[in-house]
Amino acid sequence: MSKMPPPLRAAGNQAISLLKNPPSVVPPGQFKKSTKNKTKAVLITKNPIPLIAFKSSNLSDAKSLFNSIISSFASPPDIQFHNTVIQSYSRVSTVRDSISLLRHMTKSYPSFIPDRSTYHILLAQSCKSTDSDLSNVHRILNLMVTDGFPPDHVSTDIAVRSLCLAGREDHAVEVVKELSFKHSAPDTFTYNFIVKSLCKSSALNTVYNFIDDMRNSFNLRPDLVTYTILIDKVCNSRNLREATHLLGVLGEEGFKPDCFLYNTIMKGYCMLNQGGDIIKVYNKMKEAGIEPDLVTYNTLIFGLSKLGRVKEAKKFLKLMAEKGHSPDAVTYTSLMNGMCRERDVFGALKLLEEMALKGCSPNSCTYNTLLHGLSKSKQLDKAVELYGMMKSSDMKLETGSYATFLRALCRAGRIAEAYEVFDYAVESKSLSDVSAYSTLESTLKWLKKTEEQGC
Repeated sequence: MSKMPPPLRAAGNQAISLLKNPPSVVPPGQFKKSTKNKTKAVLITKNPIPLIAFKSSNLSDAKSLFNSIISSFASPPDIQFHNTVIQSYSRVSTVRDSISLLRHMTKSYPSFIPDRSTYHILLAQSCKSTDSDLSNVHRILNLMVTDGFPPDHVSTDIAVRSLCLAGREDHAVEVVKELSFKHSAPDTFTYNFIVKSLCKSSALNTVYNFIDDMRNSFNLRPDLVTYTILIDKVCNSRNLREATHLLGVLGEEGFKPDCFLYNTIMKGYCMLNQGGDIIKVYNKMKEAGIEPDLVTYNTLIFGLSKLGRVKEAKKFLKLMAEKGHSPDAVTYTSLMNGMCRERDVFGALKLLEEMALKGCSPNSCTYNTLLHGLSKSKQLDKAVELYGMMKSSDMKLETGSYATFLRALCRAGRIAEAYEVFDYAVESKSLSDVSAYSTLESTLKWLKKTEEQGC
């Protein structure tokens, strides 16, 4: 997200207006340079241990480096040092070479006895690779069994997360089933992690098949979090019929939907512009005795404002305040967007004043929404003034507001100002050079065409 502009503040009893510039402050994320002398960071420990950073994957070099460092110790280092060595080498080596280094360490220095975390380092390495099969993963799992550390639920979690993060979800499913059968089934956190990963990468049927297999083979059943993940997926896919079905299944399984789940379903109806259904979900939520939270009210206000039902949205703005939820930038921006759609830009500007009075800082989206609304409503002078405030706060322009503002300036014959806005859009990296220029070019062509047609 773009930088957050400083809040507008009232000066005495004067009403806040668009004509006031926001106070000049250092934008968040930027800090003044310290005048103190800079000091290099130094790692201080009770018994300083040299840090090993392997730059080469050569196994002989790794063994030599390890030998030279460990010989400098007055007493044998602890397990943490050895694991650090393995961890560092695993970043540049193959799984086979990491195992060889481990064997060298245990044979050369019998005082080093690997623990389960040692093997988990190797397991994570084998899963993070881009192998087309699971041979390396199986090599480590077999090594763990041979050396007396059979995989447990932590091993399962490490394998699943590492494989999923490497984009190997199919392999993760294969491994979790194998480990569940031979050693240890995943806990609920691991189970829901893989369900969520599958939701991002696979078709819904694939996710359902995994859930059915785990239920039938290992008696692992989905919980409330699982159903929430599934409902979020189908809502994002705009499949509200399936979301409703899942809500019924959830109830049959003995789970009570929580606030987060209802918010997820309302978000789905917002995507489909079904305002009536948003209200129905809200009423059903209230009937179930679940108290709406800030996200609930923001979702309602966003959905209703988007549909032009601003009066209803304002009622929820008042209600949320009565319930102890302070409106935030998302709340106000959603309502401003609805008001601008109805050409009530001055009402939207009043909301900007209200935000400042209540100590709520408008963000980049807030200002872009207003800039777009003012430009479309032909309130160009106000739009120019707002743009100046955005520029002084180093805020980025969004594509829609940039294009609308540019067209409004060209329509008014203020071509020089349009070019200045173009320059700022490029300098501030609001848009790419190509995108910013193509928008300007198409606007100028449109202006020329309308002039030739005498419009």
